[in-house]
Amino acid sequence: MASHEMGKASAGGAPDSHVEPQLVNENVCQPIDRSQNCRKGELQALGAIQILNGVMILALGVFLGSLLYLSHLFRHPFFFTFYTGYPLWGAVFFISSGSLSIAAGRTSRRKLIQNSCEVNISSATIAIVGIIFLLINLVINSMSFKSCQLFQSPDLCIYVGSTSMGLVSLMLILTLLELCINISIIVMWCKKNCCNSREAISSPPNSVE
Repeated sequence: MASHEMGKASAGGAPDSHVEPQLVNENVCQPIDRSQNCRKGELQALGAIQILNGVMILALGVFLGSLLYLSHLFRHPFFFTFYTGYPLWGAVFFISSGSLSIAAGRTSRRKLIQNSCEVNISSATIAIVGIIFLLINLVINSMSFKSCQLFQSPDLCIYVGSTSMGLVSLMLILTLLELCINISIIVMWCKKNCCNSREAISSPPNSVE
């Protein structure tokens, strides 16, 4: 009788040994799984801001180019950023990364999410290059006001220089915001990969007898 009870106890205790790995697997990334919908919403919102940043930088570049041709100050250092073409190719990169971020937030396809992460890394690099160009432009602008006295209309030169500095400063703020968004999306991607790798390590073997 005692051996029969011990057999039942051992038979009843066997399933507990299989429950432990399953609990570990569910608890490793449970908070991240619960907030999956929220994370997708954040990704779409960040993508929309990226697109808006790109459009605004492109619009500011158009204003800067219009100021160049209207003022007839061709090849003036005030328009260094415009000569580099950053308002065009920077805006194209930011709009592309934002579009991929929105697409990645609407689907769970791993390949699309990976492409979005790669494009955001490239976009972050472009943002860093743009920040360098814009800072150089601001330094040049502050030093170029002295040369306005050499022009026939120094007041026009000062006005153009001040307007150019304002447009470049707005581009710098938008580019810094774009860089912060790119870093946030890259961190979200890295956290998701870390969570997936933990789940793979903590998952129990398929055949446990």
